[in-house]
Amino acid sequence: MDELSVKIKIADREYPMKVKRMEEEKVRAAGKLINEKIKRYREQFGLDDKQDLLAMVAFDCLVDKMAEEESLQVIDETVIEKVNHLNQLVSQAL
Repeated sequence: MDELSVKIKIADREYPMKVKRMEEEKVRAAGKLINEKIKRYREQFGLDDKQDLLAMVAFDCLVDKMAEEESLQVIDETVIEKVNHLNQLVSQAL
C-alpha cells in the first residue's frame, strides 16, 4: 500500500499519522478546517482553553454531519418515490 507519514498540526499540537497517498490532501484540508474553526470560536467567544475549543469544534462538526445525513435521507426518499411513480406509469402503459 502506498502510504505517507505526515504530521498534522491541530490546536498547536502535532499529530503524526500514516495516510494513503490519495487521501493526503483530504487529511491536510480537514486539519486546516479544524484549525480555522478553532480560530473562529476563539475570536467569537474569547476562549483560550484548547479542550473547550476542540469540544465546540467536535460538536459543530457532528451537528453539520447530522444535518447532511438528514438532507440525504430526504433526497433518497424523494428519489424512491419518483422511481415508484415511474414504475407505476410503466406498469400501466404495459
